[in-house]
Amino acid sequence: MNRRDLISIAVLASGISSVAPVWAQFNFGKVLEAGQDLAKAESITDEELKGYFDQMSAQMDQQNQVAPGSSPYAQRLSKMVIGLQNYDKLRLNFKVYLTPQINAFAMANGTIRVYSGLMDQFTDDEIRYVIGHEIGHVKSGHSKSRMQAALRTSALRKGVQSSNTRAGALANTELGDLFEKVINAQHSQSNEREADDYALGFMKNRKYNPKACVSALDKLAALSGDTSSSFLSTHPAPKDRADRLRSQVA
Repeated sequence: MNRRDLISIAVLASGISSVAPVWAQFNFGKVLEAGQDLAKAESITDEELKGYFDQMSAQMDQQNQVAPGSSPYAQRLSKMVIGLQNYDKLRLNFKVYLTPQINAFAMANGTIRVYSGLMDQFTDDEIRYVIGHEIGHVKSGHSKSRMQAALRTSALRKGVQSSNTRAGALANTELGDLFEKVINAQHSQSNEREADDYALGFMKNRKYNPKACVSALDKLAALSGDTSSSFLSTHPAPKDRADRLRSQVA
């Protein structure tokens, strides 16, 4: 992509009318930098992606109380994920956050975090379904596409600011912003179906009870009015998903 194309992309993506004088609103260097970031967002490598998620997961682990190895929660999860550290060509790492919230999340670098509030409510196999579902998001590349979208937003923001060039290490505020956009935003229905299908196959392949997929979603549906269930805000329509998997399990 040549210099002119990069500038054009940055200006068009910003939504600013071509009638207005561009140079009155943008610093030339920042516009060019924004265009380069947009191009980068489309061509992000797996290594770069992992670097972003490594930084994000490290920050999340610092901001939350991670269950130590001596914790009953950590010991319980450790038994459930035996043999999953290398699964389906993915390198996965698991930890428990000690918080009453009912939630879990995964990142494209193999980070999977389960909240103790969810473990309090779910059986072992129901937790395994949640883990399988989160692995499904990683395997299907949902986090990667979200990261690309977040980088586009970052590029546009950079195009209208006069801050210094972004360093390789992201600032804490940027990491928090990416977490909200990439991990903590609601998944689409198609992504949820894909992750649920993966989870059902995961349960069957691992010889776990596949009916736990349905019972876990039924519990989430019953908790739909519970403000402690962050999982519901990021994983929509548990009742519809439960009915869909119920027919498959039957």
